[in-house]
Amino acid sequence: MKSNVKIIQPQPGFQQKALSCQADIAILGGCAGPGKTFALLLESVRNTSNKDFGGVIFRRTSPQIRAQGGLWDTSYELYPGCKATPKETTLEWLFPSGANMKFSHLEYEKNIYDWQGSQIAYIGFDELTHFSEKMFFYMLSRNRSTCGVKPYVRATCNPDPDSWVATLISWWIDQETGLPIPERDGVLRYFIKYGENYIWGDTYEDVSEKANHILAPLIEKSGLQPSDFIKSLTFINGDIYQNKILLEKNPEYLGNLLSQDEQTRMQLLDGNWKIQISDNDIYNYYSFAGVFDNVREVDDKGSFITADIAMKGSNKFVVMLWRGFTLVDIEIMSKSDGKQVIDLISEVAKFWNVENRYICYDSDGVGNYIDGFIRGAKPFSGGAPAAEVKDIASGVIQRENYFNLKTQCYYRSGERVNRGEYKISEHVANKMYDDKMTVRQRFVYERRAIKRDKVDHDGKLKIMPKEQMKIMLSGESPDLMDAFMMREYFELKPKKTWASA
Repeated sequence: MKSNVKIIQPQPGFQQKALSCQADIAILGGCAGPGKTFALLLESVRNTSNKDFGGVIFRRTSPQIRAQGGLWDTSYELYPGCKATPKETTLEWLFPSGANMKFSHLEYEKNIYDWQGSQIAYIGFDELTHFSEKMFFYMLSRNRSTCGVKPYVRATCNPDPDSWVATLISWWIDQETGLPIPERDGVLRYFIKYGENYIWGDTYEDVSEKANHILAPLIEKSGLQPSDFIKSLTFINGDIYQNKILLEKNPEYLGNLLSQDEQTRMQLLDGNWKIQISDNDIYNYYSFAGVFDNVREVDDKGSFITADIAMKGSNKFVVMLWRGFTLVDIEIMSKSDGKQVIDLISEVAKFWNVENRYICYDSDGVGNYIDGFIRGAKPFSGGAPAAEVKDIASGVIQRENYFNLKTQCYYRSGERVNRGEYKISEHVANKMYDDKMTVRQRFVYERRAIKRDKVDHDGKLKIMPKEQMKIMLSGESPDLMDAFMMREYFELKPKKTWASA
Protein backbone atom coordinates (compact mmCIF):
# COMPACT_ATOMS: atom_id res chain seq x y z
CA MET A 1 0.00 0.00 0.00
CA LYS A 2 1.39 3.34 -1.07
CA SER A 3 2.07 5.76 1.78
CA ASN A 4 0.83 9.36 1.60
CA VAL A 5 3.42 10.46 4.11
CA LYS A 6 5.73 13.17 2.75
CA ILE A 7 9.16 13.20 4.34
CA ILE A 8 10.81 16.59 4.52
CA GLN A 9 14.47 16.59 5.42
CA PRO A 10 17.69 18.43 4.61
CA GLN A 11 19.76 17.19 1.70
CA PRO A 12 23.15 15.66 2.53
CA GLY A 13 26.07 18.08 2.59
CA PHE A 14 25.37 21.78 2.87
CA GLN A 15 21.79 21.64 4.20
CA GLN A 16 22.56 18.91 6.72
CA LYS A 17 25.58 20.83 7.95
CA ALA A 18 23.57 24.04 8.22
CA LEU A 19 20.79 22.44 10.23
CA SER A 20 23.13 20.63 12.61
CA CYS A 21 25.07 23.81 13.38
CA GLN A 22 25.14 24.90 17.04
CA ALA A 23 26.43 28.45 16.49
CA ASP A 24 24.52 31.46 17.80
CA ILE A 25 24.94 32.97 14.34
CA ALA A 26 25.45 30.95 11.16
CA ILE A 27 25.96 32.57 7.77
CA LEU A 28 25.02 30.19 4.98
CA GLY A 29 26.07 30.49 1.42
CA GLY A 30 28.52 31.72 -1.02
CA CYS A 31 27.36 30.14 -4.25
CA ALA A 32 24.00 30.31 -5.96
CA GLY A 33 21.70 27.31 -5.80
CA PRO A 34 22.72 25.14 -2.79
CA GLY A 35 19.24 25.49 -1.24
CA LYS A 36 20.03 28.30 1.18
CA THR A 37 16.51 29.70 1.43
CA PHE A 38 14.97 26.28 1.98
CA ALA A 39 17.51 25.61 4.75
CA LEU A 40 16.52 28.93 6.34
CA LEU A 41 12.87 27.85 6.33
CA LEU A 42 13.55 24.28 7.43
CA GLU A 43 15.58 25.56 10.38
CA SER A 44 12.47 27.25 11.77
CA VAL A 45 10.51 23.98 11.91
CA ARG A 46 12.78 22.50 14.58
CA ASN A 47 11.03 24.36 17.43
CA THR A 48 7.48 24.77 16.16
CA SER A 49 6.13 22.17 18.62
CA ASN A 50 6.87 24.77 21.32
CA LYS A 51 3.71 26.83 21.74
CA ASP A 52 5.64 29.92 22.78
CA PHE A 53 8.19 29.78 19.95
CA GLY A 54 8.23 32.55 17.39
CA GLY A 55 10.55 33.51 14.56
CA VAL A 56 10.97 36.11 11.83
CA ILE A 57 12.76 35.85 8.49
CA PHE A 58 13.62 39.17 6.87
CA ARG A 59 14.06 40.29 3.28
CA ARG A 60 14.99 43.84 2.45
CA THR A 61 11.64 44.65 0.77
CA SER A 62 8.13 43.17 0.78
CA PRO A 63 8.12 42.49 -3.00
CA GLN A 64 11.20 40.30 -2.49
CA ILE A 65 9.24 38.17 -0.01
CA ARG A 66 6.37 37.66 -2.44
CA ALA A 67 8.51 37.30 -5.58
CA GLN A 68 7.97 34.12 -7.58
CA GLY A 69 10.13 31.38 -6.07
CA GLY A 70 10.93 33.58 -3.05
CA LEU A 71 10.35 33.07 0.66
CA TRP A 72 6.56 33.02 0.63
CA ASP A 73 6.32 30.66 -2.36
CA THR A 74 8.97 28.33 -0.95
CA SER A 75 7.30 28.24 2.46
CA TYR A 76 4.29 26.51 0.81
CA GLU A 77 6.59 23.59 -0.01
CA LEU A 78 7.29 23.08 3.66
CA TYR A 79 4.91 24.50 6.24
CA PRO A 80 1.62 22.89 5.09
CA GLY A 81 3.30 19.51 5.71
CA CYS A 82 3.64 20.63 9.34
CA LYS A 83 -0.12 21.44 9.36
CA ALA A 84 0.61 25.14 9.62
CA THR A 85 -1.99 27.70 8.48
CA PRO A 86 -0.98 30.69 6.36
CA LYS A 87 -2.13 34.25 7.03
CA GLU A 88 -1.61 35.90 3.66
CA THR A 89 -2.29 39.44 4.85
CA THR A 90 0.39 39.36 7.55
CA LEU A 91 2.80 36.95 5.79
CA GLU A 92 2.64 34.64 8.78
CA TRP A 93 2.29 30.89 9.43
CA LEU A 94 0.53 29.58 12.54
CA PHE A 95 1.39 26.08 13.73
CA PRO A 96 -0.97 23.75 15.64
CA SER A 97 1.04 24.22 18.85
CA GLY A 98 0.55 28.00 18.77
CA ALA A 99 4.06 28.71 17.45
CA ASN A 100 4.36 31.15 14.57
CA MET A 101 6.75 32.13 11.79
CA LYS A 102 6.56 35.54 10.20
CA PHE A 103 8.14 37.09 7.12
CA SER A 104 8.89 40.79 7.20
CA HIS A 105 10.99 43.50 5.59
CA LEU A 106 13.57 46.04 6.73
CA GLU A 107 13.71 48.38 3.78
CA TYR A 108 15.08 51.36 5.67
CA GLU A 109 17.24 51.53 8.76
CA LYS A 110 14.43 53.33 10.57
CA ASN A 111 12.32 50.17 10.22
CA ILE A 112 14.43 48.43 12.87
CA TYR A 113 12.71 50.52 15.53
CA ASP A 114 9.40 48.90 14.62
CA TRP A 115 10.78 45.90 16.52
CA GLN A 116 11.55 47.70 19.78
CA GLY A 117 10.46 45.57 22.72
CA SER A 118 10.24 42.39 20.64
CA GLN A 119 11.55 39.03 21.78
CA ILE A 120 12.36 36.80 18.83
CA ALA A 121 13.86 33.37 19.43
CA TYR A 122 14.79 32.76 15.79
CA ILE A 123 15.82 35.50 13.37
CA GLY A 124 16.63 34.78 9.73
CA PHE A 125 18.05 37.09 7.08
CA ASP A 126 17.63 36.08 3.46
CA GLU A 127 20.38 37.77 1.39
CA LEU A 128 22.25 39.31 4.32
CA THR A 129 24.43 41.51 2.10
CA HIS A 130 21.29 43.51 1.24
CA PHE A 131 21.05 44.66 4.86
CA SER A 132 23.26 47.17 6.60
CA GLU A 133 25.49 46.23 9.51
CA LYS A 134 23.39 48.45 11.77
CA MET A 135 20.20 46.59 10.81
CA PHE A 136 21.77 43.22 11.57
CA PHE A 137 23.25 44.06 14.94
CA TYR A 138 20.23 46.00 16.12
CA MET A 139 18.02 42.98 15.42
CA LEU A 140 20.48 40.87 17.42
CA SER A 141 19.36 42.95 20.41
CA ARG A 142 15.82 41.58 19.76
CA ASN A 143 17.14 38.01 19.54
CA ARG A 144 16.04 36.85 22.99
CA SER A 145 13.68 34.25 24.32
CA THR A 146 11.60 33.18 27.29
CA CYS A 147 10.21 30.09 25.57
CA GLY A 148 13.07 27.78 26.52
CA VAL A 149 14.73 27.92 23.07
CA LYS A 150 18.21 29.42 23.05
CA PRO A 151 18.05 32.46 20.71
CA TYR A 152 19.83 32.01 17.39
CA VAL A 153 20.31 33.68 14.01
CA ARG A 154 20.66 32.22 10.52
CA ALA A 155 21.45 34.22 7.39
CA THR A 156 22.01 33.49 3.71
CA CYS A 157 24.09 35.39 1.20
CA ASN A 158 25.93 35.35 -2.10
CA PRO A 159 29.50 36.70 -2.36
CA ASP A 160 29.78 40.46 -2.19
CA PRO A 161 33.39 41.55 -1.66
CA ASP A 162 32.44 45.12 -0.76
CA SER A 163 29.92 44.28 1.91
CA TRP A 164 30.38 44.39 5.67
CA VAL A 165 29.55 40.67 5.56
CA ALA A 166 32.79 39.98 3.66
CA THR A 167 34.69 41.57 6.55
CA LEU A 168 32.69 39.66 9.15
CA ILE A 169 33.46 36.25 7.61
CA SER A 170 36.99 37.04 6.41
CA TRP A 171 38.54 34.35 8.68
CA TRP A 172 36.69 31.66 6.70
CA ILE A 173 37.80 33.06 3.32
CA ASP A 174 41.23 32.74 1.70
CA GLN A 175 42.13 36.40 1.16
CA GLU A 176 44.43 35.55 -1.74
CA THR A 177 42.03 33.42 -3.81
CA GLY A 178 38.71 34.69 -2.48
CA LEU A 179 37.54 31.09 -2.00
CA PRO A 180 36.25 29.56 1.24
CA ILE A 181 38.86 27.60 3.22
CA PRO A 182 37.53 24.00 3.32
CA GLU A 183 39.01 23.08 6.71
CA ARG A 184 37.39 26.14 8.32
CA ASP A 185 33.94 25.46 6.88
CA GLY A 186 31.45 25.30 9.75
CA VAL A 187 34.13 25.95 12.39
CA LEU A 188 32.87 28.09 15.26
CA ARG A 189 34.62 31.28 16.32
CA TYR A 190 33.66 33.61 19.13
CA PHE A 191 33.45 37.39 19.32
CA ILE A 192 32.08 40.47 20.97
CA LYS A 193 31.33 43.69 19.14
CA TYR A 194 32.07 46.83 21.09
CA GLY A 195 31.08 49.90 19.11
CA GLU A 196 32.73 49.48 15.72
CA ASN A 197 35.36 47.02 16.96
CA TYR A 198 35.31 43.22 17.00
CA ILE A 199 37.28 41.09 19.44
CA TRP A 200 37.69 37.53 18.15
CA GLY A 201 38.90 34.30 19.70
CA ASP A 202 38.88 30.54 19.19
CA THR A 203 37.03 29.93 22.48
CA TYR A 204 34.80 31.75 24.94
CA GLU A 205 37.77 31.91 27.30
CA ASP A 206 39.99 33.41 24.64
CA VAL A 207 37.55 36.28 23.97
CA SER A 208 36.84 36.73 27.66
CA GLU A 209 40.54 37.23 28.36
CA LYS A 210 41.08 39.62 25.44
CA ALA A 211 37.96 41.66 26.29
CA ASN A 212 38.27 41.55 30.06
CA HIS A 213 38.61 45.35 30.30
CA ILE A 214 35.19 45.65 28.63
CA LEU A 215 33.43 42.67 30.19
CA ALA A 216 34.59 42.90 33.81
CA PRO A 217 32.50 45.98 34.78
CA LEU A 218 29.44 44.55 32.98
CA ILE A 219 29.78 41.19 34.70
CA GLU A 220 30.16 42.85 38.10
CA LYS A 221 27.01 44.95 37.63
CA SER A 222 24.84 42.24 36.06
CA GLY A 223 26.02 39.04 37.76
CA LEU A 224 26.09 37.35 34.36
CA GLN A 225 28.78 35.09 32.95
CA PRO A 226 31.31 36.18 30.28
CA SER A 227 29.71 33.72 27.84
CA ASP A 228 26.44 35.67 28.07
CA PHE A 229 28.14 38.55 26.27
CA ILE A 230 30.01 36.49 23.70
CA LYS A 231 28.50 35.23 20.44
CA SER A 232 29.56 32.18 18.48
CA LEU A 233 29.59 32.54 14.70
CA THR A 234 30.37 30.35 11.71
CA PHE A 235 30.24 30.40 7.93
CA ILE A 236 29.03 27.36 5.99
CA ASN A 237 29.73 27.27 2.28
CA GLY A 238 27.43 25.57 -0.18
CA ASP A 239 27.33 25.05 -3.92
CA ILE A 240 24.80 23.98 -6.50
CA TYR A 241 26.32 20.50 -6.84
CA GLN A 242 25.02 19.63 -3.36
CA ASN A 243 21.45 20.50 -4.35
CA LYS A 244 20.53 17.29 -6.17
CA ILE A 245 16.82 18.15 -6.14
CA LEU A 246 17.40 21.41 -8.00
CA LEU A 247 19.69 19.76 -10.55
CA GLU A 248 17.05 17.09 -11.22
CA LYS A 249 14.11 19.49 -11.46
CA ASN A 250 15.89 22.37 -13.19
CA PRO A 251 19.11 21.12 -14.80
CA GLU A 252 19.30 24.18 -17.07
CA TYR A 253 20.00 26.37 -14.00
CA LEU A 254 23.59 25.16 -13.93
CA GLY A 255 23.92 26.10 -17.58
CA ASN A 256 22.56 29.55 -16.78
CA LEU A 257 25.34 30.04 -14.22
CA LEU A 258 27.97 28.77 -16.65
CA SER A 259 26.81 31.29 -19.28
CA GLN A 260 27.52 34.33 -17.07
CA ASP A 261 30.54 36.57 -17.56
CA GLU A 262 33.70 35.40 -15.81
CA GLN A 263 33.33 37.66 -12.81
CA THR A 264 29.69 36.75 -12.13
CA ARG A 265 30.40 33.07 -12.73
CA MET A 266 33.26 33.11 -10.22
CA GLN A 267 30.98 34.66 -7.61
CA LEU A 268 27.78 32.64 -8.08
CA LEU A 269 29.16 29.28 -9.22
CA ASP A 270 32.54 29.17 -7.46
CA GLY A 271 31.61 31.23 -4.40
CA ASN A 272 34.52 33.63 -4.87
CA TRP A 273 34.52 36.63 -2.51
CA LYS A 274 37.09 38.60 -4.51
CA ILE A 275 36.62 40.56 -7.74
CA GLN A 276 38.91 40.27 -10.67
CA ILE A 277 40.39 43.68 -11.40
CA SER A 278 41.07 44.88 -14.93
CA ASP A 279 43.82 47.30 -15.93
CA ASN A 280 41.28 48.86 -18.31
CA ASP A 281 38.90 49.92 -15.53
CA ILE A 282 38.14 53.64 -15.51
CA TYR A 283 37.38 53.38 -11.81
CA ASN A 284 39.96 51.61 -9.69
CA TYR A 285 38.12 48.86 -7.83
CA TYR A 286 39.49 49.67 -4.39
CA SER A 287 39.11 53.42 -4.85
CA PHE A 288 35.51 53.03 -5.94
CA ALA A 289 34.75 50.76 -3.00
CA GLY A 290 36.16 53.55 -0.84
CA VAL A 291 33.54 56.13 -1.89
CA PHE A 292 31.04 54.40 0.42
CA ASP A 293 33.11 54.92 3.57
CA ASN A 294 35.31 57.83 2.55
CA VAL A 295 36.69 59.56 5.66
CA ARG A 296 38.52 62.24 3.70
CA GLU A 297 37.30 65.80 3.46
CA VAL A 298 35.19 65.94 0.31
CA ASP A 299 34.11 69.20 -1.32
CA ASP A 300 30.48 69.77 -0.26
CA LYS A 301 29.93 73.20 -1.77
CA GLY A 302 26.94 73.75 -3.98
CA SER A 303 23.87 71.64 -4.78
CA PHE A 304 23.53 69.83 -8.10
CA ILE A 305 21.20 67.37 -9.78
CA THR A 306 22.16 64.86 -12.45
CA ALA A 307 19.53 62.77 -14.21
CA ASP A 308 19.79 59.79 -16.53
CA ILE A 309 16.50 59.69 -18.41
CA ALA A 310 14.59 56.52 -19.25
CA MET A 311 10.89 55.89 -19.75
CA LYS A 312 10.33 52.32 -20.84
CA GLY A 313 12.28 49.11 -21.24
CA SER A 314 14.85 47.71 -18.82
CA ASN A 315 16.61 51.04 -18.17
CA LYS A 316 15.95 53.00 -14.98
CA PHE A 317 15.20 56.70 -14.66
CA VAL A 318 17.74 57.95 -12.11
CA VAL A 319 17.89 61.32 -10.35
CA MET A 320 20.91 62.10 -8.15
CA LEU A 321 21.19 64.94 -5.65
CA TRP A 322 24.68 66.19 -4.90
CA ARG A 323 26.23 68.39 -2.22
CA GLY A 324 29.52 69.20 -3.83
CA PHE A 325 30.96 65.78 -4.62
CA THR A 326 28.88 63.91 -2.04
CA LEU A 327 25.91 61.97 -3.39
CA VAL A 328 23.35 62.55 -0.65
CA ASP A 329 20.09 61.34 -2.20
CA ILE A 330 18.82 59.35 -5.15
CA GLU A 331 15.47 58.60 -6.77
CA ILE A 332 14.99 55.60 -9.06
CA MET A 333 11.95 54.93 -11.23
CA SER A 334 11.50 51.75 -13.27
CA LYS A 335 8.76 52.91 -15.64
CA SER A 336 7.90 56.51 -16.34
CA ASP A 337 6.30 58.82 -18.84
CA GLY A 338 7.39 62.31 -19.84
CA LYS A 339 5.30 64.06 -17.22
CA GLN A 340 6.61 61.81 -14.42
CA VAL A 341 10.19 62.53 -15.50
CA ILE A 342 9.69 66.29 -15.42
CA ASP A 343 7.68 66.15 -12.19
CA LEU A 344 10.25 64.06 -10.32
CA ILE A 345 13.21 66.23 -11.33
CA SER A 346 11.24 69.35 -10.39
CA GLU A 347 10.18 67.87 -7.04
CA VAL A 348 13.75 66.91 -6.12
CA ALA A 349 14.97 70.37 -7.14
CA LYS A 350 12.29 72.09 -5.06
CA PHE A 351 12.82 69.86 -2.01
CA TRP A 352 16.60 70.41 -2.01
CA ASN A 353 16.43 74.02 -3.21
CA VAL A 354 18.47 73.42 -6.37
CA GLU A 355 18.38 76.10 -9.07
CA ASN A 356 17.50 74.91 -12.57
CA ARG A 357 20.90 75.99 -13.90
CA TYR A 358 22.45 73.34 -11.64
CA ILE A 359 20.36 70.54 -13.13
CA CYS A 360 22.02 68.41 -15.79
CA TYR A 361 20.03 65.77 -17.69
CA ASP A 362 20.91 63.26 -20.37
CA SER A 363 19.48 64.79 -23.53
CA ASP A 364 20.29 61.87 -25.82
CA GLY A 365 17.34 59.73 -26.92
CA VAL A 366 14.19 60.19 -24.81
CA GLY A 367 15.98 62.82 -22.71
CA ASN A 368 15.29 65.26 -25.53
CA TYR A 369 11.74 65.38 -24.22
CA ILE A 370 12.82 67.54 -21.26
CA ASP A 371 14.32 70.26 -23.41
CA GLY A 372 12.45 73.46 -22.61
CA PHE A 373 10.27 72.03 -19.85
CA ILE A 374 12.79 72.71 -17.07
CA ARG A 375 13.96 76.15 -18.08
CA GLY A 376 17.67 76.74 -17.61
CA ALA A 377 18.54 73.08 -16.99
CA LYS A 378 21.66 71.86 -18.82
CA PRO A 379 21.24 69.19 -21.51
CA PHE A 380 24.02 66.62 -21.57
CA SER A 381 24.78 65.19 -25.00
CA GLY A 382 27.35 62.46 -24.53
CA GLY A 383 28.26 62.42 -28.21
CA ALA A 384 29.14 66.12 -28.28
CA PRO A 385 32.82 67.13 -28.62
CA ALA A 386 34.86 67.22 -25.43
CA ALA A 387 34.60 70.53 -23.59
CA GLU A 388 37.35 73.11 -23.72
CA VAL A 389 39.17 73.63 -20.43
CA LYS A 390 41.90 75.95 -19.23
CA ASP A 391 45.34 74.41 -18.78
CA ILE A 392 46.39 75.19 -15.20
CA ALA A 393 50.09 75.58 -16.05
CA SER A 394 49.82 77.75 -19.15
CA GLY A 395 46.38 79.31 -18.79
CA VAL A 396 45.65 78.35 -22.40
CA ILE A 397 42.09 77.27 -23.29
CA GLN A 398 42.27 73.94 -25.07
CA ARG A 399 40.08 70.98 -25.96
CA GLU A 400 41.09 67.86 -24.06
CA ASN A 401 42.03 64.77 -26.04
CA TYR A 402 38.82 62.78 -25.60
CA PHE A 403 36.61 61.15 -28.21
CA ASN A 404 33.50 62.96 -26.91
CA LEU A 405 31.99 64.68 -23.88
CA LYS A 406 30.82 61.44 -22.27
CA THR A 407 34.32 59.97 -22.44
CA GLN A 408 35.74 63.17 -20.99
CA CYS A 409 33.37 63.10 -18.03
CA TYR A 410 33.97 59.41 -17.37
CA TYR A 411 37.75 59.81 -17.38
CA ARG A 412 37.60 62.89 -15.15
CA SER A 413 35.14 61.18 -12.82
CA GLY A 414 37.37 58.10 -12.57
CA GLU A 415 40.42 60.23 -11.82
CA ARG A 416 38.58 62.11 -9.10
CA VAL A 417 37.29 58.86 -7.54
CA ASN A 418 40.81 57.45 -7.60
CA ARG A 419 42.00 60.56 -5.73
CA GLY A 420 39.37 59.94 -3.05
CA GLU A 421 37.36 63.08 -3.84
CA TYR A 422 33.89 61.52 -4.15
CA LYS A 423 31.59 60.21 -1.46
CA ILE A 424 28.30 58.26 -1.53
CA SER A 425 26.21 58.59 1.61
CA GLU A 426 25.09 55.58 3.60
CA HIS A 427 21.49 56.63 2.97
CA VAL A 428 22.01 56.32 -0.79
CA ALA A 429 24.13 53.16 -0.60
CA ASN A 430 21.49 51.28 1.39
CA LYS A 431 18.54 52.15 -0.84
CA MET A 432 17.22 49.39 -3.08
CA TYR A 433 18.00 49.74 -6.78
CA ASP A 434 15.57 46.96 -7.64
CA ASP A 435 14.27 43.85 -5.89
CA LYS A 436 17.70 42.19 -6.12
CA MET A 437 20.38 44.79 -5.40
CA THR A 438 21.01 47.74 -3.15
CA VAL A 439 22.29 50.91 -4.79
CA ARG A 440 25.77 50.15 -3.49
CA GLN A 441 25.70 46.66 -4.98
CA ARG A 442 24.41 48.00 -8.28
CA PHE A 443 27.12 50.68 -8.39
CA VAL A 444 29.80 48.05 -7.86
CA TYR A 445 28.17 45.82 -10.47
CA GLU A 446 28.05 48.60 -13.09
CA ARG A 447 31.57 49.88 -12.32
CA ARG A 448 33.19 46.89 -13.95
CA ALA A 449 31.56 47.75 -17.31
CA ILE A 450 33.15 51.21 -17.51
CA LYS A 451 36.43 50.48 -19.26
CA ARG A 452 38.95 52.17 -21.51
CA ASP A 453 38.77 51.34 -25.17
CA LYS A 454 41.46 51.52 -27.82
CA VAL A 455 42.32 55.08 -28.88
CA ASP A 456 40.97 56.15 -32.24
CA HIS A 457 43.08 57.00 -35.30
CA ASP A 458 43.46 60.59 -34.04
CA GLY A 459 44.85 59.35 -30.72
CA LYS A 460 41.75 60.38 -28.79
CA LEU A 461 40.91 58.51 -25.59
CA LYS A 462 37.76 56.38 -25.71
CA ILE A 463 35.59 54.26 -23.43
CA MET A 464 33.99 50.92 -24.16
CA PRO A 465 30.94 51.33 -26.43
CA LYS A 466 27.53 51.18 -24.75
CA GLU A 467 26.69 47.97 -26.63
CA GLN A 468 29.63 46.18 -25.00
CA MET A 469 28.76 47.63 -21.60
CA LYS A 470 25.27 46.19 -21.94
CA ILE A 471 26.67 42.77 -22.81
CA MET A 472 28.66 42.83 -19.56
CA LEU A 473 25.52 43.90 -17.68
CA SER A 474 23.22 41.23 -19.12
CA GLY A 475 21.54 43.61 -21.56
CA GLU A 476 21.10 46.52 -19.15
CA SER A 477 22.60 50.00 -19.29
CA PRO A 478 24.88 51.47 -16.60
CA ASP A 479 22.17 53.90 -15.47
CA LEU A 480 23.76 54.71 -12.12
CA MET A 481 27.24 55.23 -13.53
CA ASP A 482 25.91 57.44 -16.33
CA ALA A 483 24.20 59.74 -13.83
CA PHE A 484 27.27 59.59 -11.59
CA MET A 485 29.77 60.72 -14.25
CA MET A 486 27.52 63.62 -15.29
CA ARG A 487 28.48 65.39 -12.06
CA GLU A 488 31.75 66.29 -13.81
CA TYR A 489 29.84 68.38 -16.35
CA PHE A 490 29.54 71.20 -13.83
CA GLU A 491 33.33 71.29 -13.46
CA LEU A 492 34.04 71.76 -17.15
CA LYS A 493 33.00 75.42 -17.28
CA PRO A 494 34.25 78.20 -15.05
CA LYS A 495 31.72 78.73 -12.29
CA LYS A 496 31.10 82.34 -13.35
CA THR A 497 29.57 81.17 -16.61
CA TRP A 498 26.88 79.37 -14.71
CA ALA A 499 25.82 82.57 -13.00
CA SER A 500 25.02 84.17 -16.33
CA ALA A 501 23.46 81.06 -17.81
